[in-house]
Amino acid sequence: MRSINRIGTRPASLPLSADDVVEFHAARLLLLFNLCGVAGRIDGLTKMAKLDFFARYPDFFEVAAARMPVSSDEVAQDENGDSAIESAMVRHHYGPWDKRYYHVLAHLEAKGLITVTKEGKTYRLALTDLGKQRARALALAPSFSGLVDRMRKIKKVFGGKSGTFLKDHIYKIFDEEVGRRPMGQVIE
Repeated sequence: MRSINRIGTRPASLPLSADDVVEFHAARLLLLFNLCGVAGRIDGLTKMAKLDFFARYPDFFEVAAARMPVSSDEVAQDENGDSAIESAMVRHHYGPWDKRYYHVLAHLEAKGLITVTKEGKTYRLALTDLGKQRARALALAPSFSGLVDRMRKIKKVFGGKSGTFLKDHIYKIFDEEVGRRPMGQVIE
């Protein structure tokens, strides 16, 4: 994965997807912390990864949300018809995961956009004032409107749940798609 600043060193003949650019993932995580967290903070890597899974896999989110006791207007289907997987994740010990998280989180921390602190066994991931400012600006960008709408729905349904609850919920509902998938294999 490369920073957008270093793409100039890449031969123009090689294809480049947004999935290869660290800022693409950084922007999504800034939005996730801002829209799905509490006061711009998410407690736990597991919770962050599961909320991100629902943001990246709209069809899985709709199925999982339908199994939760919330009103149907809170989980209305995506009006944009956006059901494509934004960026693939792999099966890991605790459910869906992206090996790039450590790189992206370090990037965000180095840019002064988040702080990462450890409290007991839990990592607290929190937006800095600059991170909140950037996340608010991203949320207003038309190119992120579909993702922003989805994240607001994710917060309503799963924002108050723990990472362990989300992991267990995913394994229970998506046993074949996630739970039985071999470690490291892409979730489709």
